[in-house]
Parts: sequence; C-alpha cells; structure tokens
Amino acid sequence: MPDPVVRIRGLSKRYGDFTALDRVDLDVVQGEILALLGPNGAGKTTLISIVAGLVRASEGEATVLGRDVVRDYRFTRRAVGLVPQETNFDPFFTVEETLRFQAGYFGVRLSPDRLEEILHALDLAGKRHANTRSLSGGMKRRLLIGKALVHEPKVLFLDEPTAGVDVRLRQQLWAYVRLLRSRGTTIVLTTHYLEEAEELAERVAVIDRGRILLVEGKELLMARRGGKTLRVSLGAPIPELPGRLAAMGARLAEGGCAIDVDAPSEGSFGPVLAALAEAGLPIGDVETRRARLEEVFVSLLGDGAAGGAP
Repeated sequence: MPDPVVRIRGLSKRYGDFTALDRVDLDVVQGEILALLGPNGAGKTTLISIVAGLVRASEGEATVLGRDVVRDYRFTRRAVGLVPQETNFDPFFTVEETLRFQAGYFGVRLSPDRLEEILHALDLAGKRHANTRSLSGGMKRRLLIGKALVHEPKVLFLDEPTAGVDVRLRQQLWAYVRLLRSRGTTIVLTTHYLEEAEELAERVAVIDRGRILLVEGKELLMARRGGKTLRVSLGAPIPELPGRLAAMGARLAEGGCAIDVDAPSEGSFGPVLAALAEAGLPIGDVETRRARLEEVFVSLLGDGAAGGAP
C-alpha cells in the first residue's frame, strides 16, 4: 500500500474512568474512501475529532500528510475538512456569506467559480441569499458539507453527512463525493446508512467500544463474511426438508413455503439444484441474493470480529 495520508498509532482517549478510544491503529491512504463504521458511542467521532484537532488524545499520535496533528496543527487543520454531526454556523448570515467567511478563516478568497461549484453540487444555488436560520434540516446538512470544502482540503471527514437528507439529494451527494475522490481527495466516512458505505467505500474499518475490530477491503470483506444464498420458493408448504437437502445445510423459511441454502465453499449451487429436482418439490421461483454490508456489519459486532484484533 502507498504511504498513508492519515496515520494513527496507539491512539487512546480517556474521560475520567471512561475509555472512548483504546490504542487505535489506522492508516488511510491517498485518494481512497474509507468507511469508519460502528454503533453509537463506539468512538468514531472522537477519533475524527482528534485528527481534525478538536480533541487532544490521552496517548498515541496521529499525523496528516506526515505532520503531527498537535505539533503542526496549523498545517494539519488546513489540510483537513470536517463535516460534523451538529450544525455550527451563525444563523444570521446568508448561505453565500457563510461559505465566504469559512474560506476566510483559512486565508482563502473563494473564487466565483469555486463558489458556484459548491452551491450547485449541494443544490443550494437557489438559497445562496437565504438566511441560514431559514433553511430546512437537510439544507443545513448540505451547508455544513460546503463549509468543509471551501478550502479544498486534502483529507475530508464526513461524520454522518447525509443524516436527514432525502434520497434524491443523497444520491447527488454520493456522486459529488466520488468526484472529489477522483480529484485526489482522501475521504473518511462515518454513517449509519450502511447502503451509503457499501456504495462509496473501497475499504471498511469497524470500531466498537473504542477498539478497531478490523480494517479490510470492502469486496474482500463481503466475499469472506457475506457470501450468497439460494432462495427457493415452493408452490406449497412442506413440513420438513428431504434428507439430502438437509445434509447440504438447507433450511426451511417462511413457514415451510421456501428453502434457503448458503453457497458452498466452491460457490456452485449445482448439487443443490440437482437435489431439488430429485426430491420433486413444487418449485415456484428460484433466486440468489448476496449478503449486504449491513448483515456483515451486524455479524461482526455479534462475534467481536475474532476477539477484537485489528
């Protein structure tokens, strides 16, 4: 792998007796989208806040573009864009004023072209002169994203960026995130919309109770822990499975009206289909489905990902 843009080693954060982060190691490489997933209170926002310079770690270190986030905070904060969960802009300014002032905090004069790109990408062009306190919840989320982009950061942290955003705009934002990635921006995404992580991320990091459970390529993770299932809908319910199908790991579903079989290690359902034909069952429909990231995520939290080893 190339040298990491964000490098985290032994990072811990304690609040009294509570440990929010526990010796976290994590690398994020240039130009990737990494989904940082975990339940509420897992430590996602704490981790992001430390790298963004909003929180001091109790132990360990974090670097951005090779520079320490504490010693070289002026450099690293300029290199990072953060979309927080909570709104943090002055309600008395317009949308355009908010973006221009935010750019000014980084010593950047926002060009007309850059301003137009952000406004149109976030579907805020029609609200550019509207006071921010008049915006809907979804529009406020979009404005937060715009604020994080005005200084063209090399690393972008998106902490629940599409919470409260409608489906149409969410897909537009996904397209814009991909555009940013294609331009070389490195993106760390936290989200409770597992569909969003599945759609955007190349790699997935799972955190729980302040510890990284695993970091793995999305496709490899899905292949290793997901797999495919064959669903056979029957024309009439059956009380029990024929012996050969039961031996293959098949199981009844929907009150005996369907049969589910997980893909064997070699990935072929041929023997299962042969056993179905041999049994002479009344088959109504046959379909295959691949496990979603949401199912894999739930299973990881359920088994602790092999004891919580990174």
